[in-house]
Amino acid sequence: MSETALRTRPGRPYPLGATWDGAGVNFALFSEHATAVALCLFDERDPGKESRQIRIEQRTDQVWHVYVPDIRPGALYAYRVNGPYDPAQGHRFNPAKALIDPYARAIAGPLQWHDSFFGHRIGDPADDKPDDRDSAPYLPKSVVVDPTFDWEGDRPPLTRWSRTVIYEMHVKGFTWLHPEVEPGLRGTYAGLASPAAVRHLTELGVTAVELLPVHHSVTEKYQADRGLTNYWGYNSIGFFAPDSRFSASGHLGRQVDEFKAMVKTLHRAGIEVILDVVYNHTAEGNHLGPTLCFRGIDNAAYYRLAPEDLRYYVDYTGCGNTLNMRHPRTIQLLMDSLRYWVLDMHVDGFRFDLAAALARELHDVDRLSAFFDVIHQDPVISQVKLIAEPWDLGQGGYQVGNFPVGWTEWNGKYRDTIRRYWKGDEGQVAELAYRLTGSSDLYEMGGRRPYASVNFVTAHDGFTLADLFSYNDKHNLANGEDNRDGTDDNGSWNCGVEGPTDDAQVTALRERQMRNVLATLFLSQGIPMLLSGDEMGRTQRGNNNAYCQDTDLSWVHWPPTPAGQRLIAFTRRLIQLKEDNPVFHRRMFFQGRRIQGSAVKDLAWFRPDGHEMTDEEWSNSLSRCLGLRLAGDAIEEVDDMGEPIVGDTFLILLNAHHEPVSFVLPAYETRVRWEPVLDTRDWNGETQREPLRTGERYPLEGRSLAVLRRIHTAAPAHAKERDR
Repeated sequence: MSETALRTRPGRPYPLGATWDGAGVNFALFSEHATAVALCLFDERDPGKESRQIRIEQRTDQVWHVYVPDIRPGALYAYRVNGPYDPAQGHRFNPAKALIDPYARAIAGPLQWHDSFFGHRIGDPADDKPDDRDSAPYLPKSVVVDPTFDWEGDRPPLTRWSRTVIYEMHVKGFTWLHPEVEPGLRGTYAGLASPAAVRHLTELGVTAVELLPVHHSVTEKYQADRGLTNYWGYNSIGFFAPDSRFSASGHLGRQVDEFKAMVKTLHRAGIEVILDVVYNHTAEGNHLGPTLCFRGIDNAAYYRLAPEDLRYYVDYTGCGNTLNMRHPRTIQLLMDSLRYWVLDMHVDGFRFDLAAALARELHDVDRLSAFFDVIHQDPVISQVKLIAEPWDLGQGGYQVGNFPVGWTEWNGKYRDTIRRYWKGDEGQVAELAYRLTGSSDLYEMGGRRPYASVNFVTAHDGFTLADLFSYNDKHNLANGEDNRDGTDDNGSWNCGVEGPTDDAQVTALRERQMRNVLATLFLSQGIPMLLSGDEMGRTQRGNNNAYCQDTDLSWVHWPPTPAGQRLIAFTRRLIQLKEDNPVFHRRMFFQGRRIQGSAVKDLAWFRPDGHEMTDEEWSNSLSRCLGLRLAGDAIEEVDDMGEPIVGDTFLILLNAHHEPVSFVLPAYETRVRWEPVLDTRDWNGETQREPLRTGERYPLEGRSLAVLRRIHTAAPAHAKERDR
């Protein structure tokens, strides 16, 4: 291989990446501290063979650029970047290392680990001597992509935040075992777009899928050495490239079209696509990690380096490094990536992993950091759904409730409160009241709405819903870390035994507790998020950190069991109940007062004797049973046409005690009857009971939740006279 005599042109410094114009490709790469850059082209039939090397002569505003005629989509390329190898000064250039383009629209296949990826000599504790082995034969190459695609008039669903129901899922795990998906499409973007997959989502009633990371990712070497894989994908290396792991179409750029076709199909079904994105760190690890991309292109620009010793990285993520949000080119990289996924790939929003790390200007979390300022000013990104995981691993990193207006947040306090309440812990009712009604204590003062709270009880990280009620402790030995990994979110929830059992009473209690949590989730104000498979009782056999388990431990098992089918039907009814009744998806917080035109308060809380709770009773640590009345005719909101929103009034009764409670139905402004519409004691979610009048008692089973709807009735004349 030698430098090519191919006639090239200077090209343009923008856009960054490889841009095909129908006649050739413009290549543009940012590097502030490089002294020379070479573009390397590879044989598509033998990707390990470097066929041509082009020295890039043009440099504009720290961007190296060249135009190469006659290169077509599917072409493979990488870069080699010269500069100082001086870790003590933060520089780790090594031209022996082939490098992925940070703006690559596709990457050809997974990385196969080899010692040549390391820019320093392995075993050298000072890492101050460069390794001169060529990594090109082993690196997955960047791919030139044809951006054209027939979207056929695709339009985003634009579901209102207040009407959104999120389904968190893994692209592979959702369809890998699905018998109604073609074998060659299972576990892929095309599989997710298959009729069977879309039918399950639409029949369930979800409005958005939140996909675990689909940016091209890398399995860590220590996992690969143990025969495991980074199944979840929270180890990104390509912020523009859909991960080829999920491609049924091949790795030479066709995965891009497959992803677009998936989005188009989901949009036609009214389902939005939200991406879980990992911009806080990359797959290159700490200072002893591999040189795959950013480290070799410009380490000092892309990474937060420790100010006391530039050899090391600041690590707010627990993954070895943190991207440098103080550098304008790093912010540009992230913004260009976000715009690409919205404008070119038509996604509808993003969930930002460890988002607090993106807000750190110095060491403190700054809610007005440059990254968030840029997002709010961007006419594209500011208009899509933005969800923060509002914490990182650094000091002061737990920032639930502190993100700016325009952002929603994974509400970890909601998760913890609902778990503690239904477990039967004491002293939870006051906290529970905030969580059921949209967490106004976290969001109202900042000018945000109830839908700022993404409510969840389970997520990919932790026990599944079924396992919360089946295991006292985590069972993560299969991860190879002696069960030390994963959180200690102990389960059992008073079910009495661990693991599967044939005891009918224990099984019935577990199933009822699952119904309790699901009913609480979908009847709370805010945005419900359902973990894929929880609607059918999926188990991970007690593993609460299955990030490295690309096995049947993580995959959704189809078809559901009979119990799973019943739970699916129950979940559908809950989602439909929420959708049909505006009082369950308010845009404004409850005020706890009478609204103009209504004789009752929009929200009231009751003791089991039917009287309103007093201030003293909120602090009663022994209380585990309460009711709340949501007045549908006291919603101080209007619809899109400016008309007042009026809905039914509901009474929700919750009992986390193990004993039944005879709950007195509270008084109302007129003679009414209460129609039971749902009770978690039953699989069907129905009570088969006759309507009850105010003052009558509702038999609330131990550890159960019931929902009753007000029925308007005309009172007799003498009763009306008496009421006056």
